[in-house]
Amino acid sequence: METYAIHKTAMIKPRLARMTMDLIRGKSVSDARAILNNTNTKASRLILKVLNSAVANAVNNNNANEEDLVISKCYINPGPIYKRIQFASRGNVDRHDKRTSHIVVYVTDNKEVA
Repeated sequence: METYAIHKTAMIKPRLARMTMDLIRGKSVSDARAILNNTNTKASRLILKVLNSAVANAVNNNNANEEDLVISKCYINPGPIYKRIQFASRGNVDRHDKRTSHIVVYVTDNKEVA
């Protein structure tokens, strides 16, 4: 059974977070947790929270065994962009975009629904 968790509008740039997400794609949950715990990035901390939520959803809602869970799909989409201003030289104003991400993690135990 496949379950998922989503973190919407995470305050991290999508391109930065995708580099960390590529490390855990297709791995088992225990391997992915070990990789994320030993990767010192903001993205790894956010992805770990989403992964733990997806595992909790699978265990509590679908009675899955935590040792059998594997990350089937995981991706990061761009979220809304917060447009801020930054004062520049000679009286100019530059736009400073604060990019956000939607983090999605699917876990499965490769068993069919009865």
